[in-house]
Amino acid sequence: MPADSVLKVQMYQDMVFGRLFELRAEQLTHRGLVPGSIHLGIGEEATQVGACRALAPQDYLVPSHRTHVADIVKGTDPGRLMAEIIGRATGHCGGRAGSSHFADASTRNLGVQGIIGAVFPVATGAALAQKRLNSGCIVLAFFGDGASNQGTFHEALNLTALWKLPIVWVCANNQYGMGTRFDKTSALPNVGDRACAYGMPGHVVDGNDVLAVYEVVREARERALAGFGPTLIECKTYRHRGHSTFDRNTYRSQEEIDAWMKRDPLLLFEKTLRTEGLLTDESVAAIASAMGRTMDEVEAFAVQSPDPAPASVMDMVFCPSEVR
Repeated sequence: MPADSVLKVQMYQDMVFGRLFELRAEQLTHRGLVPGSIHLGIGEEATQVGACRALAPQDYLVPSHRTHVADIVKGTDPGRLMAEIIGRATGHCGGRAGSSHFADASTRNLGVQGIIGAVFPVATGAALAQKRLNSGCIVLAFFGDGASNQGTFHEALNLTALWKLPIVWVCANNQYGMGTRFDKTSALPNVGDRACAYGMPGHVVDGNDVLAVYEVVREARERALAGFGPTLIECKTYRHRGHSTFDRNTYRSQEEIDAWMKRDPLLLFEKTLRTEGLLTDESVAAIASAMGRTMDEVEAFAVQSPDPAPASVMDMVFCPSEVR
């Protein structure tokens, strides 16, 4: 199988597993095993998989509260991620961060910022460090359409363009900031259209087309490594669930939901690969079975993991220091 065909099948597997992971996290939430709520990216798998498959292992990721699939594609162990989500000691952050503050230094994942809009200064600082170190690495930062209306968005894009920092800005525009439609909060129809104000390229792509996302991020990464600075990419997509598992999702019409469900990124990509002869009924079933078994192992590891010991309450909270 040609290399590009291997990559396509790998991305399909990523999307299948990502969907299963999110569905299982949703189930664990409803079972009362997730403290609080969780923000699911079901329906946004193509944006996350396409973007992260375009990265190199040494590149840095600044995720969002809805990018569990991106975390996994970047290399995070899914069992430990699920353990973190349900607050267990085996989680990457010892069960202290959960989904909304998760980080994984081993995969150069710089962590979710719980404050909407905080992703921008964090990612800008990381990109500035890469330029000063001449590291040959880039930073990819995810954010949503809601965050694009924060002041930090404009400050960060201006500075990263001015200093030509090696960063790729990826907006997963799922059409809603919590329960408010994007067209009710932005004077422009596209986040990507704002790029021209800062002197950087701006792209608006179908966020449900994993190959389109992959290609535009790959080109943006090469541009950043060549010293030409940042790119703003807007991926038009749709979350199949509410803002969080607390959200009853009453602000969207069933007609709108049904229309987007027909453009489910997983089904669209499967159809493409079947047409290209890269998937068959047998291979689709085999992938689903294999990913399902892996997901069962992920859940078992997380659920059977211990709670953090009370005596460890201060561990992983402060950086070790001799200062008293």
